[in-house]
Amino acid sequence: MKERDFVRPPTVAGFFYPEDKRELEKTCRTLLEKARYNIKVKPKGRVFGVVSPHAGYQYSGYTAAYGYALLNKDDYDVVIVVSPSHREYFEGISVFSGKAYSTPLGDIEVDKYLRDSFLEFGGDLVIESRAGHKTEHALEVQLPFLQLTLEHFKLLPIVMGDQRSDYCRALGNVIGDLANGKRILVVASSDLSHYHDYDTANQMDKVCSDDIGRLDPDGLLRHLETRSCEACGGGPIASCLYAANKIGAKESSILYHCNSGDTTGDKSGVVGYLSAIIS
Repeated sequence: MKERDFVRPPTVAGFFYPEDKRELEKTCRTLLEKARYNIKVKPKGRVFGVVSPHAGYQYSGYTAAYGYALLNKDDYDVVIVVSPSHREYFEGISVFSGKAYSTPLGDIEVDKYLRDSFLEFGGDLVIESRAGHKTEHALEVQLPFLQLTLEHFKLLPIVMGDQRSDYCRALGNVIGDLANGKRILVVASSDLSHYHDYDTANQMDKVCSDDIGRLDPDGLLRHLETRSCEACGGGPIASCLYAANKIGAKESSILYHCNSGDTTGDKSGVVGYLSAIIS
């Protein structure tokens, strides 16, 4: 099989989200309906970016649903999902080399023309590879929500092997250049603080959410470096913010924030989750 004919199978179905198609669809639609009922912010203009958590749906699915519930299925042709790499380190940024990503809801075709443009504009920074894509959950868990809210779209799956600040700026600039004037949505996949007590986690997460709310990627990267806040996908978030600034996005709205302590009741060591949109 040629590399570009490879379809990446779901690797965390049955673990992070339901493996059965009907159960998965029911779960996502229930979360989306609940989020739509409770959303208090309406975007001004088209949503360009979504910041979305990537834990198991039982922990962060409701938070993730907030961002996806505001999407209009007629607004997008391509979705760029930018994810951190939890399981392998590699230099640079990996754009998926295969034909499609698959979930229990079906296959999502990779936009090969946008991929070629991304490789051209990204230069030495970008590699075409399965590196970071093999078993990574942070990208995969976003896809069922996208399939149920947008229905028909193509995908550009990107995993950051290295999240240093110059990589974030470069990636954001490339995405901004490619997205300008096009019907593209950018999803930044990230959880926030990890394994602090409940109050400390909320304080740290507020630093991160304030930077997102100000569309301030430099501030976010600075606060991540000084450990004032934490985000395992801080690079994807910063890249999305740089791209948003490049295309002239004007508004960022925090839709919902919680942490695992709100779900489990154990507040001794929690993980933070946030949903935000950029429009």
